[in-house]
Amino acid sequence: MINRLLVANRGEIARRVFATCRAMGVETVAVYSDADADAPFVAEADLAVRLPGSSPAETYLRAELILDAARRSGADAVHPGYGFLAENAEFAAAVTNAGLTWVGPPAAVIAAMGDKLAAKALLAEAGVPMLPSWTDPDEVTDFPVLVKASAGGGGRGMRIVRDADELAEAVASASREAAAAFGDGTVFIERYVERGRHVEVQILGDSHGTVAALGVRECSIQRRHQKIIEEAPGVLPGELRPALNEAAVSAGRAVDYVGAGTVEFLLAPTGEFFFLEMNTRLQVEHPVTELTVPVGLDLVRWQLLVAEGVPLLEHLHEPGARGYAIEVRLCAEDPAQGWLPATGVLSRFAIPGVDREFGGLQRAGLRLDSGVETGSEVSVHYDSMLAKLIAWAPTRGEAARALAGALTRAELHGVATNRDLLVRVLRSPEFAAAQIDTGFLDRHPEVFAPLLPADQLPLTALAAALAGAAQRRATAPVLGGLPSGWRNVPAVAQVSRLTGPNGDEIEVRYRLDRTGGLADWSAALPGDPAASEAKPPAVALVEATPERVVLDVDGLRRAYRVHRVGSAVFVDGPDGAASLAELPRLPLPTAAVAAGSLLAPLPGMVTRVHVQVGQWVAAGDPLLTLEAMKLEHPVLAPIDGIVAELPVPTGGQVQTGAVLAVVDEKDPR
Repeated sequence: MINRLLVANRGEIARRVFATCRAMGVETVAVYSDADADAPFVAEADLAVRLPGSSPAETYLRAELILDAARRSGADAVHPGYGFLAENAEFAAAVTNAGLTWVGPPAAVIAAMGDKLAAKALLAEAGVPMLPSWTDPDEVTDFPVLVKASAGGGGRGMRIVRDADELAEAVASASREAAAAFGDGTVFIERYVERGRHVEVQILGDSHGTVAALGVRECSIQRRHQKIIEEAPGVLPGELRPALNEAAVSAGRAVDYVGAGTVEFLLAPTGEFFFLEMNTRLQVEHPVTELTVPVGLDLVRWQLLVAEGVPLLEHLHEPGARGYAIEVRLCAEDPAQGWLPATGVLSRFAIPGVDREFGGLQRAGLRLDSGVETGSEVSVHYDSMLAKLIAWAPTRGEAARALAGALTRAELHGVATNRDLLVRVLRSPEFAAAQIDTGFLDRHPEVFAPLLPADQLPLTALAAALAGAAQRRATAPVLGGLPSGWRNVPAVAQVSRLTGPNGDEIEVRYRLDRTGGLADWSAALPGDPAASEAKPPAVALVEATPERVVLDVDGLRRAYRVHRVGSAVFVDGPDGAASLAELPRLPLPTAAVAAGSLLAPLPGMVTRVHVQVGQWVAAGDPLLTLEAMKLEHPVLAPIDGIVAELPVPTGGQVQTGAVLAVVDEKDPR
């Protein structure tokens, strides 16, 4: 029996495992880096052990520290979560050799499946269908192909190549990224299937020789080869589902699989499917399986029971499906800026209507598996995923609608997220018709647009200005009951200057009458003369408090929730959300940045410089490559011009706001 479990991971998955442990009566131990000392998962554990080290992310990769923490805390079992050491065969063996219970498959299985090339060869012998692959780039003659990391997953170290001239650079780039993410830069090349779908089968094996398939998941909505929307049971032809289950079980039996795992496949438009990889751990998307299995399966519970030697129940073999579940990964990143990761403090993290956290649902509703809460800091040290929101409903359409609605009403303040894109995908006609594949986002650029229409930004800015005025009146030491800007001769409008979501300045002018009502208003948007000159809609002020503004716009009431943190103003309205910043009336002088400067969006390291000072570049040409959050981010020329400065050499570390390059738009030619 497992009595005290150490989770060798952090964030959302640590909290997920702890939730099941509490229900089962198992004591919990957290390990944490200095950067995570105040994180929610640390507070929720029964015991917590600090992992020393200068690099927060690297501390979770040091097996000797994890094992020492288990010894010091008296843990008798280790759960690896996902990521970090979850698929490290040496760590699994070390845990077992230390006399602890390892919650996962044997080290030999992890080693066999961790090398994707070896796994393909092994499972091909078991009859699992495979795509052709190569290790020597010179042997590749047919394109397109996909360069893949042999030792990892999650989309890192993957590149689509459509032309032979691009292959060498793609292999080198993928190898660098794989080495940074997994410590192994080995890559291989595989045939790329256009408009393929990414589907996978959850399997569960026990130590008595049983391997069960628990249903198919659809994971085709991806960015940079990383899943962002997953669903179960997936929209598939009836005859395909049993074939996928059979192939997955064959793969599991071929390696004597024990514990929870996932066999991933690529589904071609022709109906053929091919093995991609086997993940020897719990997957991020496991909740959609839990919510659609009739027995109300808790996969973490079964991981612990299997580790204790309990045989699987017979009814797990053909669970069928119970309703429909869709999961979205809410990430701190800006999709419109090349999926650039975002950092900062979550000044508010609130999702309305959540019925359960880290658990099953007894009826249609929402489940939240989150690693953060209000006040959490999002740092550069870890993956950008903040939380997973899952909707369960009797039908796929109902689940998608409920999930999109909850995301729209969520208050996500302080850090840029992919929320708007997720909502647009869930509400798109193509998603509703299950017309999806791994290239969905490439073919639908419209989903990258913000939810808030541009013509609604003036009203949003007005709400922010009125809430700011209400806050100032509420904190006024004298005559606080007077309307803001009140005077005997109300001839001068109040002025509030803000920066919009794209950094553009918005000047809001409004005048209140003697009763505090809105007499007139306007909002000037730089760069959009038509919008600035257009007559604003008739607006009546219904209510204005520091946190809520209600406007009657041409007879239609619109409520806005306003949250201020210093100069930042977050407005959530009926059409979408906007992050604004109130500009000071008397700004202090600041150091000027040279025109054409490209600034580092977050801390990182310059891994490659592609140009030289004095070189002519066209807009969109790569200037340098910045590595941050173990991903490579190309820095592109914003305009045609001459490279005037390259202040950071290859290998140089930079902080947010540092000048990476300067491009002079003047053409001396």
